[in-house]
Amino acid sequence: MMKLTIGICFSAYCMLATALTVKAQYVIKDADKQFELYNYTKAIPLYEEAYKKKATLHAAERLAQAYSQINNYPQSESWFAIASKMPNTKPDNVLGYARALQHNAKFSEAKAQYLNYGTLNKGIAPKLLAGWTASCDSAIKWMRNPKQVVINNQKKLNSKQADWGAVRFGQGIVFTSDRIDSINLPKNNNGFLWFDGTKKPDKKTYGGTGNAYLKLYVDELKTDSIHLFPVDAGTDYHFGPASFTRDGKTMFFALTRIPDVLLKNKNKTATVNVEVYSSTMDADGKWTEPVSFKYNKVNEYSVADPFITPDGQSLYFSSNMPGGKGGADIYVSLKTDAGDWGKPTNLSDINTEGNERTPLFDTKNNLYFSSDGWIGMGGLDIFRAFRTGTGIGRIENLGYPINSPKDDFSFSVDANDGLAYFSSDRDGGLGSDDIYAIDNKAIMEFKLEGTVYNAKTGQPVNGARVTLEKVNGSSLVIETDDKGNYSFNLSKDSEYNVKAEKTAFRVDIENLATIGLTASEVLTQDLHLTPIELYKGVRLENIYYDFDKWDIRPDAAVELDKLVKILQDNPTIWIELGSHTDSRGKDSYNLTLSQKRAESAVAYLIAKGIDRNRLEARGYGETVPLNKCKNDVECTDAEHQLNRRTEFKITKM
Repeated sequence: MMKLTIGICFSAYCMLATALTVKAQYVIKDADKQFELYNYTKAIPLYEEAYKKKATLHAAERLAQAYSQINNYPQSESWFAIASKMPNTKPDNVLGYARALQHNAKFSEAKAQYLNYGTLNKGIAPKLLAGWTASCDSAIKWMRNPKQVVINNQKKLNSKQADWGAVRFGQGIVFTSDRIDSINLPKNNNGFLWFDGTKKPDKKTYGGTGNAYLKLYVDELKTDSIHLFPVDAGTDYHFGPASFTRDGKTMFFALTRIPDVLLKNKNKTATVNVEVYSSTMDADGKWTEPVSFKYNKVNEYSVADPFITPDGQSLYFSSNMPGGKGGADIYVSLKTDAGDWGKPTNLSDINTEGNERTPLFDTKNNLYFSSDGWIGMGGLDIFRAFRTGTGIGRIENLGYPINSPKDDFSFSVDANDGLAYFSSDRDGGLGSDDIYAIDNKAIMEFKLEGTVYNAKTGQPVNGARVTLEKVNGSSLVIETDDKGNYSFNLSKDSEYNVKAEKTAFRVDIENLATIGLTASEVLTQDLHLTPIELYKGVRLENIYYDFDKWDIRPDAAVELDKLVKILQDNPTIWIELGSHTDSRGKDSYNLTLSQKRAESAVAYLIAKGIDRNRLEARGYGETVPLNKCKNDVECTDAEHQLNRRTEFKITKM
C-alpha cells in the first residue's frame, strides 16, 4: 500500500502561501471555463491573477495561447518564453515561442527557436522545419530590400476594432468591421461562434475578441458617410466579408448562424462553422432574402471568404471541408447550364498543408490569395499566382512592406482608380485589423540610418527589431545587421517614431521628422537598449513623502510618470514597487508606513491606466538598508536619506 505523508505547517507565511494556492486554484477553474468557451478576453485577467498567486505552467501556457488567439503577439511571446523554460514544459511551447517571435519580426531569434523545437521534437517533418527557417531567412532579406511602394492606412474606414475585406461597390467601398457603436448592436444580437448550450451568449459582445460581432459597412464616397450595408443577412451573428458581380446586382457573403440542432446540445460546447450565402437586387433596388450556398455544411465544416467572378459564373471560397490538403483550402465551384453550382474543385496547385484564404482575381486574371503554408514573413502573407493558358503558373510572395510579420490578407483591386487594398493586423494600425492601400507612385525622398547599442556595454546589438512608425500612418520593420546597423527610406514632410527592441532589453523610442528638409538628405538616429535584470532594484529618484504620510506629492508624481512611460513602452513587463524607510522609529511602524507608501504609488500607476495585474506593492520598512544605518547606529541625515527610497524591480519580461 502506498504511504501518504501529510506535512503540517504552522507558520503565518506557510498559512498565507496555502491560502494563496487555494485561491489560485479557484481562479484557475474560472479561467479554464472562460478559455474553453473561447472567451479569451475574460480568461486572460483571471489567468494573470492566478499566476501572480502561484506561477504554474498551466497558467503560463494558457496565457500564451489566449494572447495568441486575440493576436496580441508581444504578450504571447512573453508568456511562451516563460512557459517554454518552465519544468516539464512541452515542445509545443517552444514552437509557440518561435511563432510569436516571428510574428514580432524577431526573425533571427525565431529561427533559433524553430531549430530548438526540431531538436526537441524528433518527429517533425524535415520539410516543414526547413520551410519555417527559410521563411525567417527570406523575411530578413525582404525587409532589407523592400519594394518601392508606400502603404497608406485608410483612416476613414478604420476604427479601434477590426476592419477588413474592403471591396469597391458602385460609388462606395464595402468592408467588414466589428466596431462597437450603436448601429452595430441590434437589440436581439445573440451572436456567437461558440457557446455551452446552457444559455445564449452575451447579446452585445463576442467573447472571442471582446468586441461587437462582424457586420458589413459601406462608405458612400459621394455622401462621405459610413453606415451598415442595407441587406438583411438573416443573422444576428457574424456577417462578412462580401463579393459582388460586375453589374452590382448579385452579392455573396459569409455569415454565422446557430442552427436549431445546436441549441439542443445542453451542457455541451458547440462550434458554429461559417457559411456562404448570396442575395440579388430586385427591381426596386432592394436586396432579397439570402440563399444558402449549396455546399454549406454548418455542422461539419466552414465555407468562407467568397469571391464571385465579375460574370457571376465562378465562385471561389476557402473551406476546411474533408479531402483538402491542409487547414483551409481554396476551392472553385462553376455555375452549370441549369443555373446550379457544380461540385467544388480543390485548387491543388496553390493549396498547402497550411491555410489558404481570401481568393481574388484581378483584371488580368491573376489570382491573389493569402497563405501561411508558403514561404512567407509570418502569419498570412499575400501571394500572386500568375495565370497561364493551362491554369496556374508562377506563384510569388508580394514581398515587404506589402506583407508583414503579422496577418496580411483580403487583397482587392479597385478598377475605378487603380488602387489596391488589403487588410493587416500589422503594428502601427488604428485597431486589430486595418484596411490599407498600396501607393505605387509615391517617391522616397530621404534616408534614415543608425545603429542600435547596448546601453550598458556600449556594444552594437545585432538582430534587434527596429520599427519606423509614421505618425498617423503605417509602419516598417527591419532587423539590425551584424554590426547593429539599420536603415529606412523616408517620405517628405512626415513625422516618425523609431523604436528598437530585443528580447531581454527595454525598448528605446526616438522621434524625428522630414518636415522642412531638402531632398537627398540622410538622417542619423542611434538607439540604446537597456538590458533587463530580473529582481534587481532600480531606484526612482526624488520620490519623497511628507513626514508620516503616504500621499503622492507633485514632485513624486513627475518621477512616477517616467515609470508609467516605461510600462507603456514595455507592455509585457511586470514590476514590484518597493518602498523603504530609514531605521529611525519602530520597526513595525516603518513596515506599515512603507507598505502604505508602496500601495499609494501602485494606485497612482493604476490611475494612469496600467493594468493592476502587472503591479505588486511591497513595503520593506527598514529591512534592506543600503549602508550601515541600522538600529542604534549613529548616522547623518544624508546617510539616513539614502535608505529612504522607492525602487522598482522587473519580475517578468
